[in-house]
Amino acid sequence: MSRIDKVRNKLTELNVDALLVTESKNLRYLANFTGSAGVAIITATESYFVTDFRYTEQAAEQAVGFNIRIHKQPIMAEVNEILNENNVTKIAIEANQMNVATYLQIKELFTAEIVETQGLVEKIREIKEPEELASIKAACEITDQSFDHILKFIKPGVTELEVANELEAFLKSKGASAMSFDTIVASGVRSSMPHGVASNKVIEDGDMITLDWGCYYNGYSSDMTRTIAVGKVDPELEKIYHIVLEAHERVNSSAKAGMTGKEIDALARDYITEQGYGEYFGHSTGHGLGLDVHELPAISVKNDEPVKAGMVITNEPGIYIPGLGGVRIENDLIVTEDGVESTNNSPKHLIIL
Repeated sequence: MSRIDKVRNKLTELNVDALLVTESKNLRYLANFTGSAGVAIITATESYFVTDFRYTEQAAEQAVGFNIRIHKQPIMAEVNEILNENNVTKIAIEANQMNVATYLQIKELFTAEIVETQGLVEKIREIKEPEELASIKAACEITDQSFDHILKFIKPGVTELEVANELEAFLKSKGASAMSFDTIVASGVRSSMPHGVASNKVIEDGDMITLDWGCYYNGYSSDMTRTIAVGKVDPELEKIYHIVLEAHERVNSSAKAGMTGKEIDALARDYITEQGYGEYFGHSTGHGLGLDVHELPAISVKNDEPVKAGMVITNEPGIYIPGLGGVRIENDLIVTEDGVESTNNSPKHLIIL
């Protein structure tokens, strides 16, 4: 079943006539459009892509199968004309992706009834097609290569920011289009900050360093975390490292399709709690990965929905102790019927430089 047909099935379930797609990643997913200005309208029988003069050629090349409309009036006025031409009386919008100003504008402009939806396309995106998995694997492969590279670069005297910049330069040299998020390089006591974005702190002998980074390749993201040490390791941090690694491996060995996000989260969380560090593991065990580096499904205590084969999730337990430091280990996993397949191959044993 095509992606557009999956959307049409959702429209039938919601008893609406059409969907207005405004979110950029959803436009790429449905219309293959990578420009910065455009919207799509999907009805039971037609698909329209509306953009401006700058993207006339690009839309024609990318949005194959869509009726291309180049608007000369305001874009939402053009959308309203399309809705009227197709006798649309109820139009679904991506409420979680639309700003208030646009919502107020269409509420005044559209003659069709507006139906607010959340995550309609994002739910379809959860299960990846073979070509999507291939792009994610390629992103993860060059991320693995960048880990090998950065181990030769890190030493006392370099800054966290220099490490982050070196990672970005290497990944782009291998074909990455961008980093998938601001690179985290948190050394020493800063490693207790789960999202300690790279700073001007100088790496010192004795530091534990958490590296969390990823890239976009062919539109799809990677997301990997490794924690390494420079010089002598604090005994408690070494203990924590092995607890986190065991929690991580429990997810790898037991997670599979049919388990809920909450159940997968518990594989790591329960073990860390048993070891006495539950209060220091404050984030979820993972999240979905694809066109967005953070997408559905959530691998957390809040998600009672089962994961399905073809979903891609992260596995990233961690322990963070203020004033001491922290450890996180993360791989990206493809969910299968009877387990998970890791898309990362970087070593996970404690590396001491």
